[in-house]
Amino acid sequence: MAATLPRKALISISCYHGVIYPDGTKTGLFYTEALHPFEVLTQAGFEVDLASETGTYGLDDLSLTDRFLAGDDKAVYENANHPFNVKLTSQLKKAADLEPDQYGLFFGSAGHAALYDYPTARGLQAAAANVWQRGGIVAAVCHGPVLLPGVIDVATGESIIDGKTVTGFTVEGEVVLKVLDKLASDGVALVVDAVTKAGADYSSPMQPFDDYSITGGRLVTGANPASARSAAQRALKAFDALA
Repeated sequence: MAATLPRKALISISCYHGVIYPDGTKTGLFYTEALHPFEVLTQAGFEVDLASETGTYGLDDLSLTDRFLAGDDKAVYENANHPFNVKLTSQLKKAADLEPDQYGLFFGSAGHAALYDYPTARGLQAAAANVWQRGGIVAAVCHGPVLLPGVIDVATGESIIDGKTVTGFTVEGEVVLKVLDKLASDGVALVVDAVTKAGADYSSPMQPFDDYSITGGRLVTGANPASARSAAQRALKAFDALA
């Protein structure tokens, strides 16, 4: 099967950019949650596109702090000419303009922003469903799995996560970041609630920020920013194992 699927991946990006943190800073794309999959996949010979529902994005301020952006990652961020930054700032696609048949792998990056736009991101969901229907790999990390309830398996009429075990950002993590009350007041569904409502079994890491990712056939999920690279590596392994 892998031989017939394009060695081309789509990384989805949240288009939401709004204040969420107690200090008044904004959520948006959690930078490394898209950068790390981009690095894993391009290094493995994939062509990679980035797309959001509207073709726009903003960065999550927390993702740019020293706690989450350091070393090689920070060097990439500060290099405007790095291929990832060029893709993000000048070549970001709008979901409605995608040609989903071009892709053999879909990866949902995130940030808390995903809670606000992914559940109704019909264009991105359709692209992921297209990849799934053709036998490709669908993956998501952190808050990205809230996209998956709306990714429908045409064979069953249910979400592709129905009956599967998935992970994603924990309620404990929301408490640590002091955003649980804000999310509740905004009426957005937490990852665990969204995926269990769609029929999935939710599996949590031991600690909220531990590297933790799960492979379930052609479905891969990761729990948090530390899991973006391992989830991408799992997605790559699953793609290369298709026969």
